[in-house]
Amino acid sequence: MAAWAHGAVEVSSALDARPERIAETVDLARWPAMAVPPPAPLRAALARLAFRRAVRYAGVCVRLEDGRSFGSPSGPVLEITNPDSFFARLGREGKIGFGEAYMAGDWDTPCLVDVLEAMARQIDNLIPRRIQWVRRLYERRHPLDEENDREGSRRNVARHYDLSNELFATFLDESMTYSSAVFGSGCESLACAQERKISRLLDATRVGRGSRVLEIGTGWGELALQAARRGARVTTVTLSEEQATLARRKVEAAGMTPWIDIRVEDYRDVTGQFDAVVSVEMIEAVGERWWPEYFRTLDERLAPSGRIGLQSILMGHDRLMATKSSWTWIHKYIFPGGLIPSEEAIRRTLAEHTGLQVVEQLRFGDSYATTLRRWRNQFDAHADVVAQLGFDRTFRRMWDFYLAYSEAGFLSGYIDVAQFVLAKQGSR
Repeated sequence: MAAWAHGAVEVSSALDARPERIAETVDLARWPAMAVPPPAPLRAALARLAFRRAVRYAGVCVRLEDGRSFGSPSGPVLEITNPDSFFARLGREGKIGFGEAYMAGDWDTPCLVDVLEAMARQIDNLIPRRIQWVRRLYERRHPLDEENDREGSRRNVARHYDLSNELFATFLDESMTYSSAVFGSGCESLACAQERKISRLLDATRVGRGSRVLEIGTGWGELALQAARRGARVTTVTLSEEQATLARRKVEAAGMTPWIDIRVEDYRDVTGQFDAVVSVEMIEAVGERWWPEYFRTLDERLAPSGRIGLQSILMGHDRLMATKSSWTWIHKYIFPGGLIPSEEAIRRTLAEHTGLQVVEQLRFGDSYATTLRRWRNQFDAHADVVAQLGFDRTFRRMWDFYLAYSEAGFLSGYIDVAQFVLAKQGSR
């Protein structure tokens, strides 16, 4: 936690001149990309042209501090508070620069989700195809230390999930479930919708008394607890020390320690066979190179008549192929080493590397949009608590952008989420 709170460094006079925009000093040792970027006139000019076209297609209204505006007068409003810095970041870093500009306060909006959703709906039209090669000037390759081998996976997981259990508690429901719920109606509680999601997976994988269950990706232990309450014996693995610590406390408090074995262990190192294997939104952290090994592991760990419950965020296959090599703002700041698969990629990997087949599936992207909206509302409502935990203003803007960016993705249909039930071929 101390790394987020200590060592504040004064930013340059260009930012100090805007106290209404930057209410705190910025820790440039922690946030080097928040420094005012050096001028890049040609790139900034190209960024201005591309951005004007993009917001026109997206239907966004852009307002400048001098009162001028462009884009769609009736669209959601994006206010550029520092044009020079904004377009310099956009010209140097593209989409990463757009997110960093929000973190730095170079732009703001009263309707962040609306702006991002409008852009996501027109993502294929924002940049003309004939000049998309320009992206190669600023798009970077994935850093080697974000590869998802055993050591890399531990580092990647720690950077997100070991931030602070108290941070996640500010916006998750009381079950501490950090994946999409399944809503029956928009007015029910998030905890109820999360219980429905878990119950559906446990029902689909036939978890009951005496079942041997393997969970890949413990989270904070709620699924394991619900499986144990059905009479199952659960082995659950995670790479997050923080999550394992809190999950063990929850299991002990519930009196379920004899039935639940929580391990800090890589999924590739698990042995034995299980009647049910459940993995909820963990495949996004596996990486394309490791998808065959991930699914072979599921196949090898599954008893002949067992079932696998897999919940995964999804994107279209064409988009996956077009973007899988891009290092994005989400990789840099939120989920290092992550990659969202497509349904086609999942089915193809199963067919080529395992004896598993999909026997059931359910898509519910609208539920994820609702889940994210609930999370973001809670996060914003507890901004003072987040600050007291030591997370500075830059972090809070970053996290707000992440939650809004994700919600916009589901609202626009750019991404989706599904539960898959897998079984060995030929099993009934």
